[in-house]
Amino acid sequence: MENVRRYRALASLCRQQAAYRPLQNWQLLGQAEHFEHLAEIALKAHFDACNAQREEEDIAAAQEVPAAA
Repeated sequence: MENVRRYRALASLCRQQAAYRPLQNWQLLGQAEHFEHLAEIALKAHFDACNAQREEEDIAAAQEVPAAA
């Protein structure tokens, strides 16, 4: 999650710089979009890992349930 914050902060800085540098506007906005894309990838990977871990825990819990007597 720390990487997501860093990527979004970098994207924000690029957008701010684009406002003050009209000659590099498109380049900076392209970099901002790239950092936002990296943030989305990192966020998706984090939640996929969390969901996979939870599924494994659910499977393990289901296997531990004793049979009814």
